[in-house]
Amino acid sequence: MAEVLEVLEVLERRAAISGIGQSAVGRRLDRDPLDLTIDACLEAIEDAGLTRDDIDGLATYPGNMDQPPGFSGVGITEVHDALRLNLNWYAGGLEAPGQLGSVVNACLAVATGLARHVLCFRTVWEATAQGGRGRAAVTMGGGGGGGGGGFRAGGFMQWTLPFGAPSAANWIALMAQRHFHEFGTTREQLAWIALNARRNAAGNPKAVYRDPMTLDDYLSVRMISTPLCLYDCDAPADGSTAVIVSAADAAAHLKNPPVRVEAVGTALRDRPSWDQFSDLTTMALRDAAAMMWERTALSPSDVDVAELYDGFSFITLAWLEALGFCGKGEGGPFIEGGERIALDGEVPLNTQGGQLSAGRLHGYGFLHEACTQLWGRGGDRQVPGDPQVAVAAAGGGPLAACLLLTRS
Repeated sequence: MAEVLEVLEVLERRAAISGIGQSAVGRRLDRDPLDLTIDACLEAIEDAGLTRDDIDGLATYPGNMDQPPGFSGVGITEVHDALRLNLNWYAGGLEAPGQLGSVVNACLAVATGLARHVLCFRTVWEATAQGGRGRAAVTMGGGGGGGGGGFRAGGFMQWTLPFGAPSAANWIALMAQRHFHEFGTTREQLAWIALNARRNAAGNPKAVYRDPMTLDDYLSVRMISTPLCLYDCDAPADGSTAVIVSAADAAAHLKNPPVRVEAVGTALRDRPSWDQFSDLTTMALRDAAAMMWERTALSPSDVDVAELYDGFSFITLAWLEALGFCGKGEGGPFIEGGERIALDGEVPLNTQGGQLSAGRLHGYGFLHEACTQLWGRGGDRQVPGDPQVAVAAAGGGPLAACLLLTRS
């Protein structure tokens, strides 16, 4: 593998993260999503020691869309105009390898010279959008199961709705159930993804849920879609996150020590399907993780911090296996008891509380936290020992992207 890397330059290493920003995060903030976005973007620009005049690239996922409500609320055009940017390159779109695919696009833009400093942002306001109608308000645009009126499903939904499965909660639950069946994974083991997240959220002043949670609390809460309970599902929130991706040579002269992009993973080497993937227990995570490790001489044992998507707790367990922190099918015993994934454990996991407790910032929150940890800004949740290498990963089902980050 090292011989291959010597021949083929890993272009993403020409990119670095130079600044991060995040708006207020909370339940039903009742603030305009553009307002939240500008807060995050201006903070990221200032954090990097740049000005708006320095920003010549813009990237986001998925772009401006109004369905389902709150999933997005602001796109490239709105931010471009609000900040009065002069751009050489910009991109936003839904068809990408997960939310962090937009950051990978930015890395490639600076690596090829299309831009020098790309502002990447992701904004959600699902908590306000759902109002008093609960999570159903943001599922299929408030259509619930589509069981009445003139609603007619298209795309892959036409095959899931007849079985009463309108939500990713149902689809991921089926994958978790398969993992339970094949490998003997239990709810008591899976619980530690949520328990660890809540434990870490106590040190995050922006976290939506910070009160202690016990295993009994987890096991007694209502089920959502077997084997996933309420605490296995991320918490809808309002908030915006931004990062600046800079050309590595430019980042070296800015305010913060650059967080280098060592390698990325975006591969999908199987069917682009939620339910027809060849191995439902691993999903696209398998391919993205494999690609990332193919592009570096580092290994899982070099990683000091792991920020892994937890739209549902099982996705995090699947990322742990896909990234090689434990063997295939061994995720349950690996996380059981929570010691290995604690702040002082083998693989400090979702140190800000993840989306299960800190709030659903849809992927970008994990990248923000990875940089926070590498810069030593974690405060009460800071991983001990001066971490040097982090992985940020997002996505589930047929969508996945991951970035391996280093401080040197």
